[in-house]
Amino acid sequence: MRLCAELDAAALEVTSRKQRIVQMEKEMAELRKQQDAEDCCSSSSSSKPYLAVSLHASPPSSSSSSSTSTSPTDSGSSSDTAAMRRTRVPELSKLPPIPPPPPPPPRPQLTPAPSLSISSGSMGVSGSVGPPPPPPPPPPSKRTSSPVRSGSCVRRVPEVVEFYHSLMRRESKRDGGSGADAASGGGAAATRDMIGEIENRSAHLLAIRSDVETQGDFIRLLIKEVEGAAFVNIDGVVSFVKWLDDELSRLVDERAVLKHFEWPEQKADALREAAFGYRDLKKLEGEASSFRDDPRQPCAAALKKMQALFEKLEHGVYNLARVRDGAASRYGRFQIPSEWMQDAGVVSQIKFQSMKLARKYLERVSSELEAIKVGPDEEELMLQGVRFAFRVHQFASGFDADTMRAFQELKEKASLCRFQRQKTE
Repeated sequence: MRLCAELDAAALEVTSRKQRIVQMEKEMAELRKQQDAEDCCSSSSSSKPYLAVSLHASPPSSSSSSSTSTSPTDSGSSSDTAAMRRTRVPELSKLPPIPPPPPPPPRPQLTPAPSLSISSGSMGVSGSVGPPPPPPPPPPSKRTSSPVRSGSCVRRVPEVVEFYHSLMRRESKRDGGSGADAASGGGAAATRDMIGEIENRSAHLLAIRSDVETQGDFIRLLIKEVEGAAFVNIDGVVSFVKWLDDELSRLVDERAVLKHFEWPEQKADALREAAFGYRDLKKLEGEASSFRDDPRQPCAAALKKMQALFEKLEHGVYNLARVRDGAASRYGRFQIPSEWMQDAGVVSQIKFQSMKLARKYLERVSSELEAIKVGPDEEELMLQGVRFAFRVHQFASGFDADTMRAFQELKEKASLCRFQRQKTE
């Protein structure tokens, strides 16, 4: 409302200025006409200006004889009177400049213009008008808004996003060229899949809600068991985690149900991490201990197989050493044993199995050297055996007696092969 009032005032002020300028121009034209008429009258009859000049020039007590003496100054006084009247005409250059018109207001309202008192002689306007204020920006247009708010009935539905991504992944796995028949029936199939997915999703959510309502006592019992669990050795942790997973498998969705309860997630995750880490290392140890070299298999394939198994043992131990310090401190807070992570635990057993694997590797290289006798592949095979023996030696921090014996045999055969090669040359 304030902006509208200012706009109206500015418009009225501009209108009043325009009216004033027009009125002044009219008065100037009238004054010019009067001046021209007076000049014509003064040039045609000399008696009237003479009398007027004599009346203004002589005092009332002067005699009639003085009128004859003032006759020589008739033309000079009439010219001075005309010059004085010309000075009364205002000049256009002295008028104030016309301000530029402001932009039209959006909603002009006609109000009665203020009265201006203009005198013909002095051309003065009653009241002082200041400079017009700068025009304000036009007000924003008011649009009729609907009575229903957009945010009151709209909410985000994560199920839609999840279902969309599942459909996109499903479509990306399909082959591109399925034919025209598949393209024609794709819309109906997609609709059926969408309906089925929504129904399954709804059924899944209902099942989760049912577990939360009906399995509350059972879950609270499991919470007490996890919080009070304390173990002496890692085998007890493995057994407890197996029992806990079997109990939680009754739930429709473990994570979705347990988030509605005060589930000790950190301790449960630490128990599972320790149990799975120990179980993975024991699995590697069992795989290495049960390895048997098949003599019927080609030498290159057999050596490659043993090298791949050793790399698995090596990576398992190195990964354990990388996380051992942080995991041991976390296990200590939850009363989970961590002695199995040290070098004296399952790691020492894995290193022992790696030495047995090195002994089998060296024995296979020695038997292959006896088979090929002297040949171009002899030196390469010997270097391959020495490299593998060195890797196992660095990993296991040494050799046992059996592995050292196999290494000495390879070394003696290498010396014998070198002697025979020099003899033939």
